[in-house]
Amino acid sequence: MLATIIPLIGLILIVWVLGAVLWSMRGGKRHSRTKWPPYAVINASEEEMRRRHLECRDRLSHTAYGEAAARSLWQKLMTCEPGTGLIHEFHRDYCGHGLIRTGNTITLREIYDGYSTGDPIAEWRTQADFVAFFSRQSDFKCSGFDPQEPVFFTDDRWSQKNQRLTWEVIRKFLDG
Repeated sequence: MLATIIPLIGLILIVWVLGAVLWSMRGGKRHSRTKWPPYAVINASEEEMRRRHLECRDRLSHTAYGEAAARSLWQKLMTCEPGTGLIHEFHRDYCGHGLIRTGNTITLREIYDGYSTGDPIAEWRTQADFVAFFSRQSDFKCSGFDPQEPVFFTDDRWSQKNQRLTWEVIRKFLDG
């Protein structure tokens, strides 16, 4: 009797495992699949894309960061190891702007692959110069939209507001 039952149980288990494997290869339950892409796909015209770009620009804060924040930023950057600093994006390819300590100097640089590369966009050798510059900055000015701020300004729509320094990024760096 057991000689018949044990092989039957083994056969049932093999069929069950094989069925589960085939079911999962087929995709399992269709409603459990994640919808991709996870956002609505639009076919926006160039005019609509420009309108949205300007709408994002208009939402940026014009409030200056102020002397206290700029001074705290300099002091925190000067505690970083040379070659490091405020890099708020660590991913492949373009990561935006960052502030890097290089000896006794702070440099503004474009960050690629989570590390600074190339020549500095700007550099500050003294706390007074850095504070004077960054105390008047705002999210709007750092975004690249303001032609009155040549250090950050660009007319390239892709670069404007693309992973640039913001008050939120600076605050997180100062709090961290």
